[in-house]
Amino acid sequence: MKDDVESQLRTYLISVKEDLMTGVSFMIPFVTIGGIFLALAFMIAELPFTAGDTETVFEETGSLGWYMAEIGVLGLTMMIPILGAYIAYAIADKPGLAPGFILSWAIQQEQIIEAAGLVIGFEADGAVAGFLGAIVAGLLAGYVARWMKGWPVPSAIKPMMPILVIPVFTTLFLAPVVILGLGVPIAIIDDALTTMLRGMEGTNAILLGAILGGMMAVDMGGPINKVAYVFGTVLVADQIFAPMAAVMIAGMVPPLGLALSNFIAPQKYSAEMYENAKAAIPLGLSFITEGAIPYAAADPLRVIPSAILGSATAGATALWLGVTMPAPHGGIFVVLLSNSMLLFLGCLLLGTVVTATAVTLLKPDYHERVAGAKPAQASD
Repeated sequence: MKDDVESQLRTYLISVKEDLMTGVSFMIPFVTIGGIFLALAFMIAELPFTAGDTETVFEETGSLGWYMAEIGVLGLTMMIPILGAYIAYAIADKPGLAPGFILSWAIQQEQIIEAAGLVIGFEADGAVAGFLGAIVAGLLAGYVARWMKGWPVPSAIKPMMPILVIPVFTTLFLAPVVILGLGVPIAIIDDALTTMLRGMEGTNAILLGAILGGMMAVDMGGPINKVAYVFGTVLVADQIFAPMAAVMIAGMVPPLGLALSNFIAPQKYSAEMYENAKAAIPLGLSFITEGAIPYAAADPLRVIPSAILGSATAGATALWLGVTMPAPHGGIFVVLLSNSMLLFLGCLLLGTVVTATAVTLLKPDYHERVAGAKPAQASD
């Protein structure tokens, strides 16, 4: 009996993993386009003949850097609902696609989350659900849509089920659950984390660096990541530059560390992920933590702790060594602005190696985790 339960649980987990991988596979091109265009925008902004820089590229309306940056932001914005949409699609086919997209998109909208927060008497203050919320929204939309596909309905209504009835009723049923059940709680956590960080500032640099660094890797561009990033940028305005360095270095670590692991141990990843690793390098160097999301979405229990460990190590080391960064964005393109370029790069390398080592040790070979999968081979 116990063996039967374990077998069923294993089968279910494999099914969920495959659903997540479907969402990831459709999301990867959006990550790649968004990240590469944004990195190019930062690079163009730093050229000597341009009027702006990485801090003002979004203000230089009509410039080449501005166009590239806007397209990059679109790609990185769209990838979250695409992830939720195609997770739902993997579970319920076409009837789950639109609900998965809309619900995942809804919980990324500040005004929706803020209004939902007011329903329960809480001010969300700009928090959104991020990619973790999109995963849950996609799974819920998929399961509800698949359940509705099994409803016995009159033959006259059956043709309308996949294009009208199921998408509409799935969205209608889940919208309050997803918005109030996911968005608002994350907003509460977001507020609590900000308060905690402000209370820690100046008391313990190493601990603060570890916490800020770890937060940058928890949801990789989501609300927890944004709390740490905003904390760093606020201090830049007050001429306090060390926390921003810790935040930036830590935010660069996850995609670089996971790409390094993918390169040195390709048998632990799907062939598709090996291709994603090539895109993760410029994303990481450009301080675009979202480049690690495909890895985290595919294997969160191993990837996220490994990324947190590497980013926390890098952040703590940076604050301990007194590395500073006055620019709030730019990654490798603004490293010359640091008080010590060598220490900045050294901390980045340390965090990258820690993440790569941890995840490589934790992950079994890919074909052992996913039934029927063939081992990935390194390719050029």
